[in-house]
Amino acid sequence: MLQEDFHIPDEIIVGKLYSMCTRTSKKWYYKMGQDHGKQDWSWWKSEVMTKWANNSWRLKMENVFESSIFNSEKDKPLTWFLKKKDRLSALHPDMSDTD
Repeated sequence: MLQEDFHIPDEIIVGKLYSMCTRTSKKWYYKMGQDHGKQDWSWWKSEVMTKWANNSWRLKMENVFESSIFNSEKDKPLTWFLKKKDRLSALHPDMSDTD
């Protein structure tokens, strides 16, 4: 999305990728960088999809999406909505905003 929508160079996207990772994914990113050296965004995107976008991950995301219920006492409406939208986009990357 970032590269296509905002024309952001590979170096910036790949540089931000590490800061977006947490725990296990950060260790994985670091090891991949050691093993394969500097790579462009298309390579990283493919590796991320291979590693993380599998059936187990999809099931987990579907369960989180379905169980997420808005609570007006603890959730801010916009934050909650955007999180739901991001999860839905992750599950269905080809879906448009009008679907």
